[in-house]
Amino acid sequence: MSPVSTTSLKLPDEIKLQAANAAKDLGVTTHAFMVEAIKQASINAELRRSFLEDANNARNEVLQEGKVHDADKVFKHLKARIAGKKSNLKATNW
Repeated sequence: MSPVSTTSLKLPDEIKLQAANAAKDLGVTTHAFMVEAIKQASINAELRRSFLEDANNARNEVLQEGKVHDADKVFKHLKARIAGKKSNLKATNW
């Protein structure tokens, strides 16, 4: 088990009550609920950061190389693949 440190949170009464009610509904302590909520918020923040980084990298790649996929052709390609047909999708110049 990793080391544990103590952190104090000052919560408005409304949020504290919401957390307590949610914890009760889930059958966990308020503390466990808050720890899990903070963990999930941290994971979500990292996923968002990674998503935005990937999006910026893709944008930069398009700007540098000028290659894109036409949306209509992408949808046609996906429908063909779902139907078990072969389909080639080629990028075109922007």
